[in-house]
Amino acid sequence: MIAFLVIDMQAGLFGSPASRYDASGVIQRINTVSAAVRRRGGTIVFIQHDDPAGGDLEPGSPGWELLAPLARTSSDVVVRKTACDAFYQTELADMLERLQVHELVIAGYATDFCVDTTIRAAASRAYDVTVVADVHTTADRPHLNAAAIIEHHNWMWQNLIVPRHPLRVIPAAQLVEGMASWI
Repeated sequence: MIAFLVIDMQAGLFGSPASRYDASGVIQRINTVSAAVRRRGGTIVFIQHDDPAGGDLEPGSPGWELLAPLARTSSDVVVRKTACDAFYQTELADMLERLQVHELVIAGYATDFCVDTTIRAAASRAYDVTVVADVHTTADRPHLNAAAIIEHHNWMWQNLIVPRHPLRVIPAAQLVEGMASWI
């Protein structure tokens, strides 16, 4: 069984279309990958960050809401978190076990924080992990622009030493095209 983890695609993190690298393209590709995973009987898991009271992502606030353009269905699952790692003190691992999920496809925001931390946590839990190379995003940082951060992390993930379950890093179009042969 496969699950597609969509991390922190929340209104409060996308203040303007230009605030995140290729935000519109990433959202479009999330919807494309989600549709393909659903066709294969997989589960879509939206990971939603909860800030403490007064934060931009305070539960119930407009910033906390998942982005409206995300194509969601009643069968999708939402897992709430408070740390960069979507597994840390959440129901994610138990839910994946109940669903007998062994393969994870991972995408979302922010490449250099929550996406990276969750990918590494999933790899350490022996999931088969596929990172969708063009379906995660971030913002420019003081020392590096977003495009370079994304390129760097894609390279890092491809080269992580995970002997029994090496990570795959592939673009959305290739993932969707090839899903029938590996799901």
